[in-house]
Amino acid sequence: MSGKEREGGGARKGRPGLKDAYRSITRDHFPDTLEICFSREGRRQCLQFQRVSWRIGGQEQGLRYGENPDQEAALYKLVSGNLVLGEVHSIQPGLYLASEPELLQSGKHPGKINITDVDSALNILRYFQDKPCTVIVKHNNPCGVALGASLAESYQRAYMADRLAAFGGAIAVNRRIDRETAELIAGQYCEVVAAPDFAEGALDILARRKNLRVMRIGNIGRLQEFVGTRVVDFKTLIDGGIVAQWSYAPRTLRIEDFLPAEASHQGREYRIARAPTDAEAQDLLFGWLVESGITSNSVIYVRDGATVGIGTGEQDRVGVAEIARDKAYRKLADRISWQRHGKPYNLLSEQRDRRSIDEEVEEQRGGLKGARMVSDAFFPFRDGVDVGIREGITAVIQPGGSERDYEAIEACNEAGVAMVFTGQRSFRH
Repeated sequence: MSGKEREGGGARKGRPGLKDAYRSITRDHFPDTLEICFSREGRRQCLQFQRVSWRIGGQEQGLRYGENPDQEAALYKLVSGNLVLGEVHSIQPGLYLASEPELLQSGKHPGKINITDVDSALNILRYFQDKPCTVIVKHNNPCGVALGASLAESYQRAYMADRLAAFGGAIAVNRRIDRETAELIAGQYCEVVAAPDFAEGALDILARRKNLRVMRIGNIGRLQEFVGTRVVDFKTLIDGGIVAQWSYAPRTLRIEDFLPAEASHQGREYRIARAPTDAEAQDLLFGWLVESGITSNSVIYVRDGATVGIGTGEQDRVGVAEIARDKAYRKLADRISWQRHGKPYNLLSEQRDRRSIDEEVEEQRGGLKGARMVSDAFFPFRDGVDVGIREGITAVIQPGGSERDYEAIEACNEAGVAMVFTGQRSFRH
């Protein structure tokens, strides 16, 4: 076998090499229109969709491919219809975001993952319109989310929250991309950038990355209108069946919506001893809204309007709290190394440099000292919240509702940690 074939770069027996597959464009056979109808008790409601494509290289091109290069895929936008079930109304057609982006630079034009990652970023970004905000998503979960005094600051904070995971990610911002932010983005490798607009010269800077997909989505400027809106969320089963549900909408949108952390157990009342400070409350709200866009089970840590450690998609809560903690330590070490030496931590050759960084990371407890802890569901035992408390977190937000809420309350009171409930779980599967 040749070296090329071993690396996946050459063809064998008439089949394309593995690298060639990622450069391919799958010609899909999906229809131009799609209709989904709901009928009940003689009432019929239909949603009509139209297939989306772009004019690229003189040809109409739909999605590049699906989740993998050998999967056909098509993107559809909602063009007509309105679904009302009980008291819930679906979103109106025509308010396009990721379903009809304006493709300003295609490079390798978008595939399914590019679109869904942008959509996941916008799902979080819609809750943050008052300040410049950047959301970087990879594989349907955020790598980093941050607010900033400027867009450039918010991007840099989000990027440095997890520089390694952000490699090849999708970036969505809530402000026009200026030249300073464009320079920062162009200095890294990412797959997609989505913004409401671009300042003069910004697109020329981004064009340095020839394969970068650059999307203008004007409705990002109207994202607050999408807060609380519902769409029908479909999950197709392997036997062709479908589960349909209304999409999730968090009820805790303001600090005033927090619920006091209290519980009863064996005739005794348990209450949290300390309410969060203003700064803690701001972070708790920020973290809870970021949490709504993360795959469950998840626990995250945030501080000063930026994510510090993100744990996603785990089976047990104490485990995901530990994963988020461990990631915070690793990401802080990498961040210090990058800023100090211009190298990833793993590539440092001098032991004294590593030792110096290790000591600093330990001193800061991975950046978790003074951070806030966020959980998308209740803690079934106190061991989950204890993970954050041991690292020096100062406040917790979680839904509440466990038989052992009293244990989590006791744990926080012993450590002088504030905690609030939301009364609503935030699972995302």
